[in-house]
Amino acid sequence: MYGGYFGLFVNMLGEEGERWDMFRAFDRQLPKMEDLDKYDGFVVTGSKSDAHGNAVWILELCQLLRCCYQMRIKVLGICFGHQILSRALGGKVSRSSAGWDGSMEKDCIEFNKYCMVQVTEIPCGADIIAFSNKTEIEMFSMDDHILGIQGHPEYSSDILFNLMDNLCNEGILTEEMVKKAKNSVEQYNNVYEREIWQQICKRFLKYTII
Repeated sequence: MYGGYFGLFVNMLGEEGERWDMFRAFDRQLPKMEDLDKYDGFVVTGSKSDAHGNAVWILELCQLLRCCYQMRIKVLGICFGHQILSRALGGKVSRSSAGWDGSMEKDCIEFNKYCMVQVTEIPCGADIIAFSNKTEIEMFSMDDHILGIQGHPEYSSDILFNLMDNLCNEGILTEEMVKKAKNSVEQYNNVYEREIWQQICKRFLKYTII
């Protein structure tokens, strides 16, 4: 309906003249190690899978992310990407003791989030740069080429509502949980602040920080 994760992120971050490639990590489709230096950066999106799992593709992705870090290639991780990036570089992730978190977090700037897994410990040398009442590590950075964000700057409220309804229909969420989450999003949703989050992601990927 919304172009898939690839479409969402290219629409959010892409600019004329750029080339974006898609790799389906869960199908064990990853760039070759010898081709990594051909890319200016990578974005690891959300996933239905748990970042603390040990499926072969997850372990292969972790290895790839470690190589990107060593080569100082920029990596932006969103939700699952945030979690797997932390794990790959020595941090820890686990299922949230509070269960599903579907809300519009009101931090310094607001953003959509919908998750059940969270980063519990950042890698050695990383910095926590955002937190909330529900999640101690909403964002972390490492040097100038690693950025992890727990929330979903690519999600509009329509996308989030559609996701909630699907999870409710599948019996994963209750109607009461969905109602509460939707109320949170409707109360705090701010298109302007969502654009700020998108600009944070774009500037991280495209500009050199000195």
